[in-house]
Amino acid sequence: MPLQMYEDFINQAKENLRQDHRLLGLLAGGSMITGSMDEYSDLDLIVVYDAGYREEIMNQRVQIAEKLGNLLSGFTGEHVGEPRVLICLYGPLPLHVDLKFVTVQELEQRVENPIILWERGEEISALIERTSPIFPDLSPQWIEDRFWVWVHYGATKLGRGELFELIDHITYMRNAVLGPLFLIKNGELPTGVRRLEQYVSEDIEELKETIPNHGTESCYRALQMTIRLYQQLRQHLGNFEYKTEAEQVSVAYLETVYSSLDK
Repeated sequence: MPLQMYEDFINQAKENLRQDHRLLGLLAGGSMITGSMDEYSDLDLIVVYDAGYREEIMNQRVQIAEKLGNLLSGFTGEHVGEPRVLICLYGPLPLHVDLKFVTVQELEQRVENPIILWERGEEISALIERTSPIFPDLSPQWIEDRFWVWVHYGATKLGRGELFELIDHITYMRNAVLGPLFLIKNGELPTGVRRLEQYVSEDIEELKETIPNHGTESCYRALQMTIRLYQQLRQHLGNFEYKTEAEQVSVAYLETVYSSLDK
């Protein structure tokens, strides 16, 4: 059951959305599905609308969001690859709400089965019943093809002394590679570094070593550990083509750069 603040917002949203004939339903995803909501959770809501009003709805998303509560700020989600999402902060008690605007047909392509909080008719229920969610697979080959290029890039930043850039780069590698692979290893979905502390506690000390401070030695050690952990994790990913020569060249280059630095 949602915390009171979330429940109040949802009830207010349902009451408001019912009054707009263009809107067909309100669904919930994320932690509401898993029952893992706490006082720090966002609300992941899906507003389903009639496809005949697509242009209107997409142009009026902020106005729709304003009717659901005291909207402090809202912006679209192009930076996370999802322009249909309006990322909102409501107040006065701060509440983060992601409002994803989709048609009924667009619900066929989804990564989870949402909770139906309200619907007009039964079209949404029928579609969810006859279709299944598909969480995108993490491709080991996609990672392997890129990883050693990323190592070489990191080494160039180390050599140039661009440590802020290198710290961000190692963070990206942890989020795109190590986090998802550790989660898969522990039977979870590859959702970046979300809840790593909960799911991969036995490996957490090694993961901490991939977090550098702003220093040459620290950044070098963190990149080294990132490589070592990836080499261990990829052994559990089945058959795919190792880019052995790229691995040898990039790792050797990292060592050459490091040995040339004035430490």
